[in-house]
Amino acid sequence: MIKAVIFDLDGTIGNTLKLCILAFRKAVEPLAGRIYSEEEIKSSFGPSEEGTVMKIIPERYEEAIEAYIKNYSGMHGICAEPFDGIREIIGTLKNKGLKIGLVTGKGRRSYDITLDRYGMTDMFDAVEVGSPHGPCKPKGIKTVLEKFGVSPEEAVSMGDAPSDITASREAGVKIISVAWAETSNPAELEELGPDQLFTDVEKFGKYITELTE
Repeated sequence: MIKAVIFDLDGTIGNTLKLCILAFRKAVEPLAGRIYSEEEIKSSFGPSEEGTVMKIIPERYEEAIEAYIKNYSGMHGICAEPFDGIREIIGTLKNKGLKIGLVTGKGRRSYDITLDRYGMTDMFDAVEVGSPHGPCKPKGIKTVLEKFGVSPEEAVSMGDAPSDITASREAGVKIISVAWAETSNPAELEELGPDQLFTDVEKFGKYITELTE
C-alpha cells in the first residue's frame, strides 16, 4: 500500500525551469562576459544554484548568486501559478492520510520564493532541498522516507527529468515520470523505462488517487 508521495519541484509542480534559465542568464552572462546556451545551462544543473554559480564563475560568486536570486524573484511572474490541478491533487492525497514530501535540487532561497508565491509553504510534510556540492536526490528521498517512517516499497516518487528516474531507483522507490512542462522530453524519459509516464496532470491525478485507494 502506498503511504507517501514525493514530488519534484521544477517542471513537476510548476513551470519554473525556464525561470531558472532566464534568471541565470540575466545574472551571470553580464559578469562572465559571454552568452550561455540553454543546453550549457541545463547541463550544469545538479548542484543547487549556489553550486552551479560557484562552478561557472567562482571569482564573482557572491555578486552572481545575489543577482540570480534577485532576478529569480523579480521574474517569477512568468510562472506565477503551479500547474493547473497540482494543488488539488496534493490536497486530495493529504486528505486520504498520505504523507507528502518534496525533494528538489533547488537551493533553499529559490525554493522559499517559489513555494511562497504558489501559496504552498504548508503543503509538504517533509522537504529536502539541493546541495551546492552536487546532486543529492537519492539521499534526499531516503531522508524523507526516514522522517515519515515509511519503507521504499510504500512510497512513490515523481519528477520530470531523467535524473529523477535514476535517483528514485537508487532510493528503491517507484518512479512516475511527468512531462507536462514544455522543458521536458517524454521520449527521453520513456527510454529509461519509468514505472509510469504522464503528459497530463489530470490523468496523473486520477492514477495516483486510484493507486492510493
